[in-house]
Amino acid sequence: MKKLTFIFLLCPTLLFGQFSQSDIQTKKLQQTIYAIENLYVDTVNSAQLIDNAIVAILEKLDPHSVYITAKDVKMANEPLQGSFEGVGIQFQMMKDTLLVVQTISNCPAEKVGIVMGDRLIQVDTVNIAGVKMETSQIMKLLRGKRGTKVAVKVKRGNNLLDFVITRDKIPLFSIDAAYEIADGIGYIKINNFSATTMEEYHKAFAEFKKKNIKQLIIDLQSNGGGRLDVAQSLCDEFLPKDKLIVYTQGEHQPRMDWTSSTAGGFEKGDLVILVDEYSASASEITAGALQDWDRATIIGRRTFGKGLVQRPLNLLDGSEIRLTIARYYTPSGRNIQKPYGGGSEKYHHELLERVKHGELQNADSINFPDSLIYKTLVKKRTVYGGGGIMPDVFVPLDTTRVTDYHIKIVAKGVFNQTVMGYLDNHKDNIKKSFVNFENFNKNYFVPETLLEQMIENATKEKIDFNAEQYEKSKSMITLQIKATIARNLWESGDYYKIMNQQDPIIQKALEVLGNYREFLK
Repeated sequence: MKKLTFIFLLCPTLLFGQFSQSDIQTKKLQQTIYAIENLYVDTVNSAQLIDNAIVAILEKLDPHSVYITAKDVKMANEPLQGSFEGVGIQFQMMKDTLLVVQTISNCPAEKVGIVMGDRLIQVDTVNIAGVKMETSQIMKLLRGKRGTKVAVKVKRGNNLLDFVITRDKIPLFSIDAAYEIADGIGYIKINNFSATTMEEYHKAFAEFKKKNIKQLIIDLQSNGGGRLDVAQSLCDEFLPKDKLIVYTQGEHQPRMDWTSSTAGGFEKGDLVILVDEYSASASEITAGALQDWDRATIIGRRTFGKGLVQRPLNLLDGSEIRLTIARYYTPSGRNIQKPYGGGSEKYHHELLERVKHGELQNADSINFPDSLIYKTLVKKRTVYGGGGIMPDVFVPLDTTRVTDYHIKIVAKGVFNQTVMGYLDNHKDNIKKSFVNFENFNKNYFVPETLLEQMIENATKEKIDFNAEQYEKSKSMITLQIKATIARNLWESGDYYKIMNQQDPIIQKALEVLGNYREFLK
């Protein structure tokens, strides 16, 4: 038997001489596993060995092909299907580090300032980076009873940040807010594309029809994507029948076209789509299609650049690989995917590189080669490919009110703790005094005593007071306090009704809609 084993291991051509090159490579991998199991000096965990091999292979392909263990398959599918109590993040494991793919809107992680691309390296006192911890174990650490706290350490670029997150119930609605933002202008904020998105959209739009809305803003800022069929359905609302929305194509996948299929509910009205650097995947498909058909004006900053199609493939033990099989292309032929040849580490730090190069503050810092210039399909306007969707109207990131002091009081949970403590003692009086949100929005002013209490609470948490930074961020802190109170006393969408009053991208959208025909020239 040993003699046959060595013949098998050392003289594979005796057995595999008639196989194709592809077959030989497959057999080579099998030989390696067989050799380790039968000849290696120590006992090995074959299942873990194979898992590690699959992960390593997929990492060499692209940043979005991933392996999910059988234990983690259910959890990985959960964000688009149900609700739970926890911190509210969608993630994937990258080289033994938990990478935040998206924060769930209005949920605890987002409220303290965790963003797409952050890497969680510690939960409470447990180090989770570089220790080959299973995803299911990490989720047990993050999840917990509503109201309990969890401390996490995050790596953002080269910086380490500490956050304290208060767990809560995670409702998974797609639309955060839908209201008449100005006379005749409807506003809808969509945080992801899931199974309920279109039902929520139609409900909101039905209310707009009653108010005779003529212009519409669809806010896809920080929308990390979701289901392609839902993006197609949303585009369908704005395009005539038989218009190409997106197509996919890969080396082993023939071109597949996705087109509008029915008469939409808003094919003629003025339309604006808002995007930023965290808008990805299905958000980019939507923005790209409506831009290519000259159906909407895209406002904001260049989107993330995720244009790879993953197909889930079930493995024998219940585990799963999500394998990239094709690329997304807009109707004009633009490839949405940004380059990833430098490896996953460089890919996931690309947003930080945009900050360093000044792209988020100045559109002129973005240089597109002639090979990436495309033309829209109706008015032949110039648009750009090569990664993400470049908006028609650029709005720089507002950094004038962002300071380290502000970031720390939010991240450490001081902001939420102070506002919730204030509400415990004053919510009845506030509701009695202002009766409804409209009256509150118009007449409520955040008291100085509340701001002073926040400073005091921050000092107790060892956040040194910085007068200069506080004055710089004071107007934003005050606005967030008022918006948070509104969300807790009335409806969750009321938060955006207040925050949007000073959002530069929102204000630019209203300006564009005030003179819409000029912007479409």
